[in-house]
Amino acid sequence: MKLSARNVIAGKVVAVTKGVTTAHVKIEIAAGSVITSSITNESVDDLGLKVGDTVSAIIKSSDVIIGKE
Repeated sequence: MKLSARNVIAGKVVAVTKGVTTAHVKIEIAAGSVITSSITNESVDDLGLKVGDTVSAIIKSSDVIIGKE
């Protein structure tokens, strides 16, 4: 897989929770560190995502939001 994005983080799927149209996929990237991606149910099915799968989280810098109290 060749990408233009530089922020590629390997991890394992620890949960897939489908909603009406989208799913939340939780990926453990290190012990105790989990990131969540919201993708379509169709994408979950197309990729055949299930708990235990090794995946890559690809993060575009333009889509990362940071907050501070």
